[in-house]
Amino acid sequence: MSRSKDRPGRGGLRGWGGVTGMAVACAVTAAVTLLPLARHSGGAAGADAPGGGVVTADRARAEACTDPEASLPASGDDGPNIDKIKERGKLIAGVDQNSFRWGYRNPENGDLEGFDIDLVRAVAEDLLGDPDAVIFRAIPTNQRIAALENDRVDVVVRTMTINCKRLEQVSFSTAYFQVGQQVLAPKESTITGYDSSLQGKRVCSAEGSTAYEALEKKSFGALYKDDFDGTGRDPDLLTVPNQLDCLVRLQLGEVDAVVTDNALAAGQAAQDPAVELKAKKPFTTEYYGVATKKGADDLVARVNKVLVDYRAGGEDSAWMRSYGKWLATGLPGITAPPEPKYRTD
Repeated sequence: MSRSKDRPGRGGLRGWGGVTGMAVACAVTAAVTLLPLARHSGGAAGADAPGGGVVTADRARAEACTDPEASLPASGDDGPNIDKIKERGKLIAGVDQNSFRWGYRNPENGDLEGFDIDLVRAVAEDLLGDPDAVIFRAIPTNQRIAALENDRVDVVVRTMTINCKRLEQVSFSTAYFQVGQQVLAPKESTITGYDSSLQGKRVCSAEGSTAYEALEKKSFGALYKDDFDGTGRDPDLLTVPNQLDCLVRLQLGEVDAVVTDNALAAGQAAQDPAVELKAKKPFTTEYYGVATKKGADDLVARVNKVLVDYRAGGEDSAWMRSYGKWLATGLPGITAPPEPKYRTD
């Protein structure tokens, strides 16, 4: 296949100072040892969760899913999953450590910071009376569900989109942020968005992400699957464990574009001024939620109670303060969090 004219050379990283930039990216990715989880196999989820009838009922709801953002009503009551957290004295949260402004490690002090990290601390404060009573575990995109199924974490707060497919495997809180899929590419690229301009281009997405699912449904002729020609090349070139890996691939000229949530892409564009979001609007509407193990209803209801308090207060709410601190520059114009939806069954 001939080399596309949009494909930059591999001589250096755009906007990150060449080799130095690559070292920074690698240092961020390696700053915390990732969980030694097996790759998620997509098998029966939550089989060992307490209350098999609950799991079966939840699975039936997922299969007949029409409103995935509708969650359990908020409640301040305790339950078996909350009791376990209180006995431990720590909330174990699966987070990202390399999504700028969402969950990332501050290179100056080594602390995890960002919008998702603020929310984790709010949950810990409600459950344990201490926002610092958290064990953060960095997990890649493709291991978020496995981390919950294997009881490695209590919650996943990691820019995780609520959808019907995932409801078969985990439980979700109400939505805490609205996003959509968008294309990130070099400013000089002829790629114009999620359209026919992707024909023949190499497009990167994270394994297990809604971006990859979107490309499966409609790729516009883009090359998005690893080893599509059977050559046995790098199996993690186009589908990667973490979103930041896609940005590094783009900077190295190994791919032509990235498809990801516009919220994550805005953070990546802030890291590298040589790339930009293509098209003015995302091509999907999606919502992030806090994920728990399937059937952990007490914890879901309690997180929903935390979110009620987190949203309260209008412009002075904890949600708006966190948005203003971390996200307003890259995602301006948001005036309120998404309204919660609750199940009526």
